[in-house]
Amino acid sequence: MEKIPMTPKGHAALELELKERQQVERPRIIAAIAEARSHGDLSENAEYHAAKEQQALNEGRIAELEDKLSRADIIDVTKLSGDIVKFGATVTLIDEDTEEQRVWQIVGDMEADAKAGRISISSPMARALIGKKSGSSVEVVTPRGARSYEITEVRFV
Repeated sequence: MEKIPMTPKGHAALELELKERQQVERPRIIAAIAEARSHGDLSENAEYHAAKEQQALNEGRIAELEDKLSRADIIDVTKLSGDIVKFGATVTLIDEDTEEQRVWQIVGDMEADAKAGRISISSPMARALIGKKSGSSVEVVTPRGARSYEITEVRFV
């Protein structure tokens, strides 16, 4: 069983989603199914079929969350240090072509959110950064082509 690295914040978010799906969504869907059943003939009851589909999707997501949480390897980033990029690092990069600065935190797959500055440890960018030091240059193949970046700062917060 392969462990899944994640931050305490990411783990807490998954636990919150699981709790919401089990304690709020599940009872709501069960009530919707009961309501739809009371309308009679189930073979032509669109509300019933829609509620059953919602139930299947919700139960599937619950199973997925339970699996991910059971395999979680929670890494407390605040206890890490150094100038080498590893899981949990917040890395400041400068695009060597455009001089544009970007800041990324390397997190687990389940907590990645590019708009919030969190990239998955399995992303091409993170894979290129892992093991590099502050001051290093890295080349990353992106959808827009190969890009070169200079690592200006590595920190753990």
